[in-house]
Amino acid sequence: MPTANPILIPELRVMLAEGDTAGLREVAEELHPATVAEFTEGLEDAEIWRMLDAVPVERQSEIFPYYPMPRQVALMKASDRQHLGGLIEWMAPDSRDDLLRELDPEFVEEILPLVAKAERHDIRMLLSCPEGSAGSMMTTEYASLPAEITAGEAIARLRSQAPNSESIYYIYVLDPERRLLGFVSLRDLILAKPTSLVSDLMQKDVITVRMDDPRERVVEQLARFDFIAMPVVDDRGRLVGIVTHDDVLDAVRQDATDDAQRIAAIAPLGEGYLEAALVSMTWKRGIWLAILFATAAVTAMVLARWKSPHAWLVAFIPLVIASGGNSGNQSATLVITALSTGDCKLADWKRILRREFVVSLMLGLLLAIPGYLLGLAYAPDPVHALVIPATVLSVVMVGSLVGCVLPLIFRSLGLDPALMSNPFVSAIVDVVGIVIYMGMALVLLGG
Repeated sequence: MPTANPILIPELRVMLAEGDTAGLREVAEELHPATVAEFTEGLEDAEIWRMLDAVPVERQSEIFPYYPMPRQVALMKASDRQHLGGLIEWMAPDSRDDLLRELDPEFVEEILPLVAKAERHDIRMLLSCPEGSAGSMMTTEYASLPAEITAGEAIARLRSQAPNSESIYYIYVLDPERRLLGFVSLRDLILAKPTSLVSDLMQKDVITVRMDDPRERVVEQLARFDFIAMPVVDDRGRLVGIVTHDDVLDAVRQDATDDAQRIAAIAPLGEGYLEAALVSMTWKRGIWLAILFATAAVTAMVLARWKSPHAWLVAFIPLVIASGGNSGNQSATLVITALSTGDCKLADWKRILRREFVVSLMLGLLLAIPGYLLGLAYAPDPVHALVIPATVLSVVMVGSLVGCVLPLIFRSLGLDPALMSNPFVSAIVDVVGIVIYMGMALVLLGG
């Protein structure tokens, strides 16, 4: 994420104060757009607009998406409305769509009339796609060709399409109704004889996604086939856009961040840590802490009812609880990750349970041995010490099975398995572990 550059900010402010348009233009044009956004992040909104005004709108549209999304929204609201029409027109469709989704619908309707009619059609089409779908990720800037022209003619056409296409490595072959017939790579066109027909060069077995497909499917397909871009079609097989690898990378990074936060028992912030409002962050963390507090209270109530003459057993409660919770967390993390990456499916639940049963049995036996040796140091005799290894074995197995089953249940209900966060698994296993511990003590020590 861009951060303010304290060294360049004073120089930029001097240029702004002196009206040095040429100097501002040099900064904005010579540096990479991401670097320009990084260096100017510390300026006021009005100062950023004055700097952007020093360069053509095409360059403005390249720099603007590199500001953090909250700053983009603030800049849009702080700008003269007439200034926004050209900027929105020149922005990449996917970047523009991301920005407009963050703005109030009333504000969007206010500025859309400032945009050219053709661009308004694309904007409304993209905004109509559900959030998190392939349509919401795609861009409508792609290169296309008819099937009946030659490779030489195709290269000539691509020269005119290239400035307005986000990616021209894959060129999509369409019929007159824009139905997708196939695709051809730029490499194949360049290496082909100029007289070769595009229809003979194209690959007809095209992997596509539909506009309403979830973005998880887009990520999975792009990763599986190692494509640079994935075509998006409507229900009639017409090409409506492409999802490029950089947009998929952003989606993967966001999903990984959301899952990591869920696993830590935090509702996804949806924005950067420093940009998240304190009240919102408190709520998203507090709701889970309250749930975990309630489950811990159940553990406390169970312990309060435990009347045992074997006081030495109390010292092993943290060990027993930690063993089950940690094994459950491991299983939950492995299963959640496997489901998220497509490494396993819901239909594999039997194999998952078998694997976790065998692994948890081996883990339980592995921990039971040092547990028994530790119990011998405190128990009055070797028979009493058996409570510790027997409980550890049982709790590790139960924890592992709980950790793998709960994400599977969530997936079967159509929910994100990451919602079954590790602390939540630990809280459940804590209660079950105490009950098992008390039960083992009753069975082996006779009350």
